[in-house]
Amino acid sequence: MPEVDRSLQHLQDIPDLRILHETPLSQYTRFAIGGPASMYIETASAAAFLEALRAARQSGLPVAVIGSGTNLIVSDAGFGGVVLRFTAKQICIRGMEVHVEAGADLQTLVDRTIEAGLKGMETLTGIPGSVGAAIYGNAGAYGHSISERVTAVSFHDGEENRVLLNAECEFRYRESVFKRRKDWIVFSAELALRPADPDELRKIAADIRKIRDQKYPPTLKCAGSIFKNLILAELPQAVRATVPERVVREGKVPSAYFLEQVGAKGMSQGDIRVADYHANLIYNAGQGSARDLRKIIGELKARVQYRFGLELEEEVQYVGF
Repeated sequence: MPEVDRSLQHLQDIPDLRILHETPLSQYTRFAIGGPASMYIETASAAAFLEALRAARQSGLPVAVIGSGTNLIVSDAGFGGVVLRFTAKQICIRGMEVHVEAGADLQTLVDRTIEAGLKGMETLTGIPGSVGAAIYGNAGAYGHSISERVTAVSFHDGEENRVLLNAECEFRYRESVFKRRKDWIVFSAELALRPADPDELRKIAADIRKIRDQKYPPTLKCAGSIFKNLILAELPQAVRATVPERVVREGKVPSAYFLEQVGAKGMSQGDIRVADYHANLIYNAGQGSARDLRKIIGELKARVQYRFGLELEEEVQYVGF
């Protein structure tokens, strides 16, 4: 029996796995775009996940690990390999310390900590996705990021289970060591929060959620902002001189500012459109394709590069290209 067949047979024998064949990945992405995966596997068991990961890699087929797909663009052709997802979602609150598994919904974590009278997660309300993905990309909003509350992250480095303390995670704006090491799989994290009045936290979260839902309606098929904002101090002097002070937020210049200058608002390619009210919001208005989505992203990057000499960097991740 060829190695690929032996490995795939072994996958079928691993307990606690949900295995689907030729399942459309569009149903696992917020863009609702993406062709089928040869094999899609999810599990809430870390042991089963690692056994499946080993078997998938031994098969020689391409392997991709995903979260809840909120920041994912999947090829129209799909993924000719094995897609794995870790779904464990336990949240344990002990005093001011929180243990949370990577598959937990970020909004659920926000809600649970608010109800427990713990401050530190409320500004992340309304950000879709899993906690593991939030740590991977150091998710944040309104001047705060999840890295401010992370004390340790448990993960698998391809050889063994390990724990990194906050400083070792190399968190930066929308970055972490896990984003650079694609072979490292986040399983859980420890957070340290502070006591606060739950009513005050609910009000902060409600105000933020109202603004966020107006900008990114929950039913909109999008990934939020497509491009990272830019650090003002890192821009060329000639470009910094053109940026109005009013647009700078916490030392960052919104990518939307530069996109507006190159006519991004209202652009479209098939059913893929740039919002007419937000130049850094691209959404699927119907039956959009990954091809058109990538085409409009490429066009926007080219326009900003030509006009300002800046290389915009996507927040989204790609699978199957």
